[in-house]
Amino acid sequence: MMQELKNSYGHIFEDELLNEIVKAAVYKEIPEGHKMIEIGDYVKSMPLLISGAIKILREDTDGDELLLYYLEKGDTCTMTMACCMGNKKSEIRAISETKTKLIMVPIEKMEIWITKYKSWRDFVFESYHNRINELLNTVDSVAFLNMDQRLLQYLKEKVRVTNTNIIKKTHQEIAYDLHSSRVVVSRLLKKLEKLGKLELHRSHIKTINL
Repeated sequence: MMQELKNSYGHIFEDELLNEIVKAAVYKEIPEGHKMIEIGDYVKSMPLLISGAIKILREDTDGDELLLYYLEKGDTCTMTMACCMGNKKSEIRAISETKTKLIMVPIEKMEIWITKYKSWRDFVFESYHNRINELLNTVDSVAFLNMDQRLLQYLKEKVRVTNTNIIKKTHQEIAYDLHSSRVVVSRLLKKLEKLGKLELHRSHIKTINL
């Protein structure tokens, strides 16, 4: 675990903190599509991503989802952190987008390290800043972009995060992420296919020229 931790966070944390993380944290490997946090759960630890990607979703009163942002290598989820520190129920759902390796830091250590290590404190504040910017981008997308622009942006981000041009998502799953309907998403995907930007297959979407 130490080597993987150093590869992802060695440029951020000093050796003393890295050693403490190894002693206190739990290493996990999560398969693709696994629900890691559910809305309403009490969260007792915070993830540090070693590899892979996790998508963070919000749900409205009707049970419809909206993709807020992705967590990637070197990231943590500050919304999870806020729940930990405040002993509050989670307001987000976290699902592994790809096979993911992470280290779970217990809440009691998070509080100690904030005062003990400046590098940890800076990391926490920087993470808050980055996640807020991502949330603002999501709000801007919903408020100011039409659905075909949002879909194109979503597909580009999906390719970047998964590092493949094969998107193994159904039209309904994409609609869930975009808080839209399957009919609208299917129509726009067919439009993009006619423009030569992707190919629609039975079990996946192949992007060509996004």
